[in-house]
Amino acid sequence: MLRSAIPILASLNAEETIKFYTEKLGFTFHSNWDGYLIFSREAIQIHLWPTTDEEIPKNTGCYVNVTEVDHLYAEYEPKGVVHPNGKLESKPWEMRQFSILDNNGNIIHFGEDISADK
Repeated sequence: MLRSAIPILASLNAEETIKFYTEKLGFTFHSNWDGYLIFSREAIQIHLWPTTDEEIPKNTGCYVNVTEVDHLYAEYEPKGVVHPNGKLESKPWEMRQFSILDNNGNIIHFGEDISADK
């Protein structure tokens, strides 16, 4: 019955967040309702809500399941958004993944299921 979930992360500055998600991550910007932002890229949506508390985004994030994670990493790595401790690697939980920090401090993990590769 469940079909999808949409992460709702924290945004400290709407203008900077719009610029980051569109220019650095390649998302399409859809709406800004009093600082509540909606983005999409392919089948993924990400929403962000406004806050002035800088600690909130440092403690939030999401995991995005992808295909062709190596290609996505090759797109994001030169843009300087990959987390210093989140380089692309295959994990023991059978995911090949990397992590980015957005302009607010939210962490986003991008991972591809590699369990069938065994």
